[in-house]
Amino acid sequence: MTYGKSRSGAVALPAPHTTVLAEYAAALETTSLAGSTRAKYVSRLRGYLSWLAGQTFDADPLTDPATATGAVRGFRRHLKSAHRAPTTIDTYLSALDDFYARRGVGKPRARRERDVRRPAPRTLDAPGVRRYLAQVRRTATPRDRAIALLPYLAGLRISEVVGLDVADVRPDGLSVRGGRSRLVPVHPDLGQVLTGWLEARAGWKGADAHPAMFLNHRGFRLSDRAARDIVTGFADPAEPVSPLVLRHTFATQLIHDGEDPVLVAELLGLESLDSTRRYGPTPKADRQAVLNSLITDV
Repeated sequence: MTYGKSRSGAVALPAPHTTVLAEYAAALETTSLAGSTRAKYVSRLRGYLSWLAGQTFDADPLTDPATATGAVRGFRRHLKSAHRAPTTIDTYLSALDDFYARRGVGKPRARRERDVRRPAPRTLDAPGVRRYLAQVRRTATPRDRAIALLPYLAGLRISEVVGLDVADVRPDGLSVRGGRSRLVPVHPDLGQVLTGWLEARAGWKGADAHPAMFLNHRGFRLSDRAARDIVTGFADPAEPVSPLVLRHTFATQLIHDGEDPVLVAELLGLESLDSTRRYGPTPKADRQAVLNSLITDV
């Protein structure tokens, strides 16, 4: 493959590339990706196509897998020479992975700038999950059962669990606030548990006066530490469990089952798609359907 010289700085998209960009944007509209993610991917692709217009290749980089890989690697070098931040370069590469995958070309083999992987997070294996769920179902009160299951069946951080208000439990999912606000679909088993707690909550002190989903026995919002202690209290002493371990288990199960990393990142409230790469393998879609991968049978 031969690279030609870039004609100049900013290159207007030729008509064929404008069509490619429009088709990709239309394809993203049919996905469950957040609007901000769709806009970022389209913007990243436009930058790539603009650069591509100033290059010469032996084959079509939009249809030929080998040429696509070479083009993306060349674009990565271009971004590095422009002193773009490693995180920015990696977001471009993530967008191009998605673009080429949707075209049926396959993901280009381009190394990430931050390819030094962090160690895989600690998670529970399938027997460990079943032991934890069995202990929760056998001994937990309605409130504690809901707290214990939210990190595993919804991927919530413990701060997001205690930050929930009653009004955040909606027919279309959980409205989660925190680092990145999002709407998380509710697993059927979790839905039953939340309903049971809301019914019991009506008899708690502070139920009418405080909007918090989870109350302490004085009628105020439950603290992070108290919620964390509830979760760890259900663990086998030989197999410590924390809310973070349960959240990692949620993500790892979905990724290992082949679910779309973009959707998993959105469910987790992660800003960067690359943050999900340490959980393992790759794609399939539909935000509600991905939850079916979670172990719930004991």
